[in-house]
Amino acid sequence: MSPKQEKEPIQEKEPINLVEIDSSDDEDDVGVQVQTVAVNPPSASGNQTLESRSFWKAGDFNIGPTKFTPAQGQLEHARVHPKFLHSNATSHKWAFGAIAELLDNAVDEICNGATFVKVDRIYNVKDNSPALLFQDDGGGMDTEGIRKCMSLGYSSKKANTTIGQYGNGFKTSTMRLGADVIVFSRASNRGRVTQSVGLLSYTFLRRTGQDDVIVPMVDFDISNHWAEPIIYGSQDDWSTNLETILEWSPFASKDELMLQFEDIGAHGTKVIIFNLWLNDEGIFELNFDGDEEDIMLRDEANRGSLSKTHKKVLELQSHISHRIRYSLRAYVSILYLTKFTKFRIILRGKPVEQHNIGDELKYPKVVIYRPQLAATSKEVPVETTIGFIKEAPALGVNGFNVYHKNRLIRPFWKVTSDGNSQGNGVVGVLEANFMEPAHDKQDFERSSLFIRLEMRLKQMVAEYWRGHCHLVGHRPYNSNPSRIHVQSPVGHMANVQKQLPIGDHVIGLPGNVQNKTRRDHPIIGLPAELGQELTGTQPGDHCRTSFLDGMPAAQLIDLSAESAQEVRSVDSITSTSIDRICEENIHLFMRCEEHVQKENELRKTIEALENQVEETKRKCAQLSAHLESRKKRKVMQQIEEV
Repeated sequence: MSPKQEKEPIQEKEPINLVEIDSSDDEDDVGVQVQTVAVNPPSASGNQTLESRSFWKAGDFNIGPTKFTPAQGQLEHARVHPKFLHSNATSHKWAFGAIAELLDNAVDEICNGATFVKVDRIYNVKDNSPALLFQDDGGGMDTEGIRKCMSLGYSSKKANTTIGQYGNGFKTSTMRLGADVIVFSRASNRGRVTQSVGLLSYTFLRRTGQDDVIVPMVDFDISNHWAEPIIYGSQDDWSTNLETILEWSPFASKDELMLQFEDIGAHGTKVIIFNLWLNDEGIFELNFDGDEEDIMLRDEANRGSLSKTHKKVLELQSHISHRIRYSLRAYVSILYLTKFTKFRIILRGKPVEQHNIGDELKYPKVVIYRPQLAATSKEVPVETTIGFIKEAPALGVNGFNVYHKNRLIRPFWKVTSDGNSQGNGVVGVLEANFMEPAHDKQDFERSSLFIRLEMRLKQMVAEYWRGHCHLVGHRPYNSNPSRIHVQSPVGHMANVQKQLPIGDHVIGLPGNVQNKTRRDHPIIGLPAELGQELTGTQPGDHCRTSFLDGMPAAQLIDLSAESAQEVRSVDSITSTSIDRICEENIHLFMRCEEHVQKENELRKTIEALENQVEETKRKCAQLSAHLESRKKRKVMQQIEEV
């Protein structure tokens, strides 16, 4: 070991270079226990091929008996079985969610000078199988940083601007995409330039029968323009790590390994995920052949495409709200709310063009939402841009794109109920930094803040629809429908204040009048689906709340007293605005929460008062005992004096 290496403080923290992931509770530990761990030879339980290359079946294997016995004087500690790598990765139900995690790591490096991240398909030279490449020119990771990256639950990202926070994304995302990952990183720290290689291999751990997560790593000091191995323990330890990496990685020699640093530059990180997972049909889950400039999700792209050739279905499938399910380029284009100025995401050699859904809306409106944070009791203003998609009213796409710290969490979140035509074509965009995302960053935690936001978004859709639906071809909304005035109980002529479009079907009209109407208008009183089958209408064709809106004065209808009474009854029921009911429901919900808070405060006040009463009783008892004692002493003194 050179004198220069001995001066580095990291050597005292990292005695050797063979890393065993651990869940120790030591506050000074970053989640990595570094010990001398022998690579076990294949055992009867471990010497087995991967029965299935499907991700969802890769966790099905037998766990052999543990071989760990603590040395004398060493405390037993919790360990991490390799199977945990798979079960931990199942938090990503969607493969693109895992890719987004790795892109987040590169975006977080913008503050360290990163200008690009490349995502591409390369090949494993050992078996010519496809592998997935992520490469950025950020600050890179030094020898300590790469160990933290490979640890479970450790995160050095504490700034409010960074997306990562849980310290688990790299492990879950890489293991979700493939069985193995190798990391190359070059960094400069306090004048010392290092480059490191780490291998996290599920294949290696399973086939060698390991019962703990072992991550072989090798490090080099390149400050003097040549690669000098950094040896923390012994030369044999370093050589064992290198041999393990060469055996289980795509690179068969040290020279091939070192060649991977040539295109990294002065600093940066390269992540190669290999042994990619297959689907249940034995085909690679990621499709690199469908589009040479894109990466597709094979199963999602094929879902629903058969036997559906209707024009509207094809138009819907071409919309970005549908394409983000299977096209990585489409998903990444809206993954970040703010467009980058000096940073590019390069997908298969072509930069991704970013889109802000809010900038493409028709008749946009900005609504300020002020959620009240329970912890601080402060209101944080949140701007929500809401409007119609440019394809409205032809396509009924709707929902809110909700971001957190610039990162898309819920795309096209539909807050309106299914079958309700109100809100078709209405899309919104907001950044909800006041809520915490789930661990896979594809949803939010179901907190009271989330419930209140959902209710407020429903209200936004209803309010926007009332004021803007006529701008895209829907009929104007009217919450005060006119009434029918019957001249006599027999009911020959009805004076109508507004017009009814020719062909509207009104409950209570004689059959001969009904026959004169057209079949392209909705029938009041029938379910929406049945009404569409009978009349040929589509959701969103009408915006009225009453069948009396728009009745032509020339079309006066004779009504019997019974028919008129039925008409008035139906009109009275339908005149109540559904939106008003929704608003009242929201207000009641908010009032209910206020009452719950007041109830909790009153309960705490009662508990405090009860404690005071108990304390007062205790003091009274003490005073009473004291007075009684003094009284007895006084009596005894008087007796003695007598």
